[in-house]
Amino acid sequence: MKISYNWLKQFIKTNWSPEQISELLTDLGLEVEGVESYQSVKGGLKGVVIGEVLNCEKHPNADKLKVTTVDVGGEHPLQIVCGAPNVAKGQKVPVATIGTILYTETGESWTIKKGKIRDEESHGMICAEDELGLGKSHDGIMVLDSKLKPGTPVADVFKIENDSVFEIGLTPNRADAMSHLGVARDLKAGFLQRDVNLELITPSVSAFHTDNRTLKIDVDVINKDLAPRYCGVTISGLKVEDSPEWLQHRLKAIGLSPINNIVDATNYVLHELGQPLHAFDALKVTGNKIEVKTLKSGTKFTTLDGVERELHEDDLMICDAKKPMCIAGVFGGIDSGVTESTTSIFLESAYFNPVSIRKTAKRHGLNTDASFRFERGIDPNITEYALKRAALLIQDIAGGEITSDIADIYPNKIKDFEVRLSFDNAKKLIGEEIPREIIKRILTSLEIKVNNVTETGLGLTVPAYRNDVQREADIIEEILRVYGYNNINTTTKLNASISNTSRFEDHKVQDVIGDLLASQGFFEILSNSLTTPNYTVLSEELKDENNVAILNPLSNDLSVLRQSLLFSGLETVSHNINRKRNDLKLFEFGKTYHQLDDERKELKHLSLLVTGSRNSENWHALQGKSDFFFLKGIISSVLERLGISRYMEAPISNDLFGEGLTINQGKIKLVDFGLVKKSILKAFDISQEVFYADFNWDAILELVKRNKITFKPIPKYPQVRRDFALLLDEHISFADIYKIAKQSEKQLLKEVNLFDVYQGKNLPKGKKSYAVSFTLQDDNKTLTDKQIDKIMDKLQTNFEKLLGAELR
Repeated sequence: MKISYNWLKQFIKTNWSPEQISELLTDLGLEVEGVESYQSVKGGLKGVVIGEVLNCEKHPNADKLKVTTVDVGGEHPLQIVCGAPNVAKGQKVPVATIGTILYTETGESWTIKKGKIRDEESHGMICAEDELGLGKSHDGIMVLDSKLKPGTPVADVFKIENDSVFEIGLTPNRADAMSHLGVARDLKAGFLQRDVNLELITPSVSAFHTDNRTLKIDVDVINKDLAPRYCGVTISGLKVEDSPEWLQHRLKAIGLSPINNIVDATNYVLHELGQPLHAFDALKVTGNKIEVKTLKSGTKFTTLDGVERELHEDDLMICDAKKPMCIAGVFGGIDSGVTESTTSIFLESAYFNPVSIRKTAKRHGLNTDASFRFERGIDPNITEYALKRAALLIQDIAGGEITSDIADIYPNKIKDFEVRLSFDNAKKLIGEEIPREIIKRILTSLEIKVNNVTETGLGLTVPAYRNDVQREADIIEEILRVYGYNNINTTTKLNASISNTSRFEDHKVQDVIGDLLASQGFFEILSNSLTTPNYTVLSEELKDENNVAILNPLSNDLSVLRQSLLFSGLETVSHNINRKRNDLKLFEFGKTYHQLDDERKELKHLSLLVTGSRNSENWHALQGKSDFFFLKGIISSVLERLGISRYMEAPISNDLFGEGLTINQGKIKLVDFGLVKKSILKAFDISQEVFYADFNWDAILELVKRNKITFKPIPKYPQVRRDFALLLDEHISFADIYKIAKQSEKQLLKEVNLFDVYQGKNLPKGKKSYAVSFTLQDDNKTLTDKQIDKIMDKLQTNFEKLLGAELR
C-alpha cells in the first residue's frame, strides 16, 4: 500500500521528516518496506532555467533551423540552435543547459550535451512543453511570462511538487489503516506516546447541502444481509474533463493514473478515507431506480474491461429497473460508467458484506482497490460522511448541483465491540507492568472508549471499524504496539527446558541428511505447496481427481496443493537457468497432498535435482557432467548415512522419468530416481538434462527407527588383497561379479571393488576387461597363503562357470 507524505500532512501537521515518520510507522506495526521519491515532473527540471532570446537569425546551412543567442543569467549569453518555428527575439523561454537530464514519456533519460548542428555550435536546448514533461504539445517552444528574470530555475516558476511515498506492507487484519486517514490515526497515537500532541484534521463536509430535488433516484436494497448499508445521491450539471493538477499529483504519487475528474474524485476519497465509491451515469439508470440484489446463476454481464462474465447466484449486483450495472463492491459495468458526455451522476457509497465480496472477487478473478477494502471490512459508519466528502469534491472540480437528498438505507446498525481488559492479563502477556494511566491514554488515542475503570481492569468500547480488535488479547496487542515493543525491558533471566526426544525425530534426521547433502555441494530450496492444476496433464501418474483444491485461491496458478515435488523444483531450475545458472544441485524436504476418495493424505518427501556440471569451473579440476551415476552415488550415500543397506533396485515404472530405477526394501518403495522425461522439461523451457530423485521420506523414517546400531572391536589381524583381471562378455555387470563373490565366501571376504574397466583394442569383439580387487580378513587370526589361495581358486572357478570369465 502506498501512502503519500504530503497527503498525510493534510491530516496531521508535523515537521518530522519522511525518515522519522517511516521509523514511527514501523514501530506502530505499519511496516514501511521502502520510501520512494515522487516528482510531478521527473528530474524536477534541475538544470532548466529561464532564458531571454537576445538574437534570432536564420541558420546559414539549414532552412528550418535558427541560430539564437540566449541570456540565461550567466556571464555570457549562450548560442543555441533551435528548430522551433515560433522562436523569436525578445521571448522568455525555458532553456535546458549543458548537463541537464531530461526524460521521455516512457521514462528514458537523455542528457543535453554541447554539440554542432550543421556546423553551428549549440550550447543547450530551448524546450517545448512535452520535452520538459509539462504538457503534451510539441508545436513549438514554450513562451513564458515576459516579466521572468533570466537564470531563474523553471522549477520555481511551475512549482514542481516533490513528495515521499511510503510503501507499507499492510497485514490483512489492519483494514482500518487502508487509507491516509487510517495511517494518520495511528500516527496521532504514536506521536502522543512520544509526548507530541497533534490534532487529527479531517475534511469538513459542513458545506454539503441539497441544491434542489430535480433528479431523484429511488434505492431498494433487497439483499440487506449482503448490503447492510447503502447510500447514494445525485449530482447534475457537471462537466467531465481532466482533473486539476493538484489532484492528479496526489493520485500519480501513489501509482494511480488519472482518468477524469469524476473517477479521480472517487479514487481520491477511496485512498483518503478508505471508503470505496462508484459513480453511475444517471441518464443510464433506467426507471430512475437502483436495486441492490442478486441475480439468477448464469446471467451474462459485461464489465468495464470488456469481458463478458457469467454471474453466480450469490454475486451481489447493483441494478436499475431493467438491467445489472455493477458487480457490487468489485467492478463496474461497461454500459453505466461515466463518459465524456456525462452531465449527471448517481454517486454510491456503501458497506457490503466482506465475505460476499471476497467470494465474488475470487470467483471472477478480479482484484480491485474497492474489493481489496470491502473484503477486509471497512468502517460502516463513515459511509455517509465519505459520500458528502466526494460530492463536495466533485462540485469543486466538475461543477454541478446536488439534486437529491441522500438515500441512506441502514436498517440494522452495526454495533461497536464491547471488550473487558484485565490489568493482570495485560501484565502477564506483555511481560511487564505498564502504568494504568498510560494504558488509558493509549486506548483513548486509538479512539477506543473507556467506559468504566475498576481496580482490576477496564470496560471498553471498540469502534466498529476496528474489526480486528474484539478480544482482550487484541486490546493488549494495541497497547503494546503503541507503547513500543522496544520499550519493553529484556530480562536477564533465561528460562529453558530440556527436551527428552528421540534421536529419530523427523527434524533431527532431516538435519543430518541436510548437512550431508550441503557438504556435497547441494543447496536447499523451499518451494510453494500451492501450484497449478495444469501440471497433472504432464504425467499419467497424477490425476485431476486426486488434486486437493483450495476453496479461495489467490489465482488459478495457485489453486491446488501439489501432488509431486518435481514441478515446483523444475520451476526453480528453469528460473536459475534463465539467469545463466546452469549447474545446479538442489534438495528439498516437503509434502505432497492427495485426495483419495473421501480421504486426504499428506506424504513427506525428499527430492534431489541435479543438472549441468557437478563441480564448479576450475583450472586444475575436471568439471564433469552430472549424470545418472552421479545421482545414484548421492542416493547411496544418503541411504548409507541412514543405516539402510539392504535394498533392491528395479526398472522404474513412473512416467515422470525417461529412464530410471526404483529402490525397494521388500514391498516398501524407498526412492524413485532417474532422468526427467524430455516432454516435461520442454514444458518448463529446459533444454538440458535434469536428473531427479524422489525419496519416500515417511517410509524411510520408519526404517530408520527400526535400525539398531551394532559395533565391534577393530580387528587385530591384517587384511589381505588379491586382484583378478577378468575377461567377460560386455553385457555382464559388476553387480553380477559382486553377487557371486559374496555368495562364494561369506565370512572372510570383506570387500569387492571394481578399479578398472577396459574395452577396445587387443580384446575380442563383444568382450571387456574388469580389474577387480578382493579384500580378505579373519578377525581371529592371520590368514595363511593356503587359505587365501583356496578362496581365490573358488572365486575363479565360480566366475568361469557362472559368467564364462577368463583370467587375463
